[in-house]
Amino acid sequence: MVRQTKIALGGGCHWCTEAVFQYLKGVEKVEQGYVASTDENNSFSEAVIVHFDAKNISLQTLIEIHLHTHKSTSAHSMRNKYRSAIYTYSVKQFNTSLKILSEFQSEFENELITKVFPFSEFKASRETIQNYYQKNPKKPFCERFINPKLKLILEKFSSQVNKDFIQTT
Repeated sequence: MVRQTKIALGGGCHWCTEAVFQYLKGVEKVEQGYVASTDENNSFSEAVIVHFDAKNISLQTLIEIHLHTHKSTSAHSMRNKYRSAIYTYSVKQFNTSLKILSEFQSEFENELITKVFPFSEFKASRETIQNYYQKNPKKPFCERFINPKLKLILEKFSSQVNKDFIQTT
């Protein structure tokens, strides 16, 4: 039985976030775009929806990788556009995500600013920028911002990296 589920994650540029999660085992699909929550967090922020098989990669691992691959402790001025967030699809996923965040706090010197929100709405990015890293690996943006994140994944989370990615990197 395949236990595919999804979680939406926002942190930095959605090009970077998309590339990070596309190369993990158990991730079936990554949708790049803009996510909104509810109430005061109903504005759209760059994010991705990660569709994953929970048998092959856990929500805990996805959140851990997310926290380590964006500025999850930095309350910079662009946080409306780049909200550090986990957008959940159920009350259970919401509560589990809060617990996971709390457990990972000890791995960081500064306080995590990543928040957990209920998912409300998604708008996909325009086609020309979807799969940005796959289409443009040699562009300066990719070399400067995405490659260091992928290197970190290879070093810290190598067991989670899709073998096809290791062979092409």
